[in-house]
Amino acid sequence: MIWKKWPIITFFFLVTSRLFPPSILLSQDGAMDLLKELKSMPITLDLLQSTRIGMSVNALRKQSTDEEVISLAKSLIKSWKKLLDASEDKSEEKKRNSSLSASSSKESGDSRDQSSNKRQDPPKTPTTPKITTFPPVPVTCDAVRNKCREMLTSALQTDNDYVAIGADCEHLSAQIEECIYQDVKNTDMKYKNRVRSRISNLKDSKNPELRKNVLCGAITPEQIAVMTSEEMASNELKEIRKAMTKEAIREHQIARTGGTQTDLFTCGKCKKKNCTYTQVQTRSSDEPMTTFVVCNECGNRWKFC
Repeated sequence: MIWKKWPIITFFFLVTSRLFPPSILLSQDGAMDLLKELKSMPITLDLLQSTRIGMSVNALRKQSTDEEVISLAKSLIKSWKKLLDASEDKSEEKKRNSSLSASSSKESGDSRDQSSNKRQDPPKTPTTPKITTFPPVPVTCDAVRNKCREMLTSALQTDNDYVAIGADCEHLSAQIEECIYQDVKNTDMKYKNRVRSRISNLKDSKNPELRKNVLCGAITPEQIAVMTSEEMASNELKEIRKAMTKEAIREHQIARTGGTQTDLFTCGKCKKKNCTYTQVQTRSSDEPMTTFVVCNECGNRWKFC
């Protein structure tokens, strides 16, 4: 119903999405016309929450190079933020009034029931629904940490997936960095290597699913902060590693089971006689066979002629 009532919001969302980039459908003049029309519309808090038009305007502000477009977009976002602040103040005032009303009701009830020694429960007031908001961005003055947040933001913005998803990359990168710092408790080499590995995997063109899962919230900042390289790898790379591990185990088993076990040879390294030997005809048929010996204790190998 909202999209039918406000077709300009539908068109504005498509223009700022990944499928219809502004360079194809919208010029700077067109952007100004749309922003002016949005400014003249009677925008309500319910309309902002249901259409998420604020995220689209903010995305246009970041992508535009025109100062007038940027200024008008900032003005719209600022005016819409006042609606949210006013709603929060109104909710707080309702809570205070409800609390005062409940307290006065309880006092009057207690005074009436003193003679009969019966107490009545205060009337239950309906809970005011809270507005869903993002948690505050952790603030830091550390130059190293701020630089790491910038690089994480750049990695999350690879291929512009965040525009279609509508994610706040700066806020998300700050949360990821905060989780890494809380785990490492320092900005030493371990911290830097942890951040570099997240950036490398998030920017990997062969593993876009990791970045999309982080942007849409399927992988939380707490999880990506502690994931290993194997856990962040693409499905293709995981299959390759699995096959290589299986092959290495098979070769190790063949090396251990091949040959004949004996105590006739003494290892030159560990001086023990737990060995396995194999005889192979490496020279002409009239020459004796060459004996290859492996120590089962330390893995030392030698040739016995």
